Amino acid sequence: MPTLRLFATVRVAAGTGKAQIEGNTVGEVLDNASSEFGDAFADLIPICRIWVNGATADASTAVKSGDEVALLPPVSGG
Repeated sequence: MPTLRLFATVRVAAGTGKAQIEGNTVGEVLDNASSEFGDAFADLIPICRIWVNGATADASTAVKSGDEVALLPPVSGG
């Protein structure tokens, strides 16, 4: 099962920074995570960058057990 890593606002919305979520593609992982974590989490997905094992990915990217899917929302600071 892939590991979903969450950062900043998506971490807060999910209530965790890391979860094992089933899916054969990034899209399936994110759909299953949305079902588990709710609407506040799902609403943030479109603004996030998605990475699989350190490389840019999209919803159609295939994933397998042991892969790491990371959601990175935009961050600002000063």
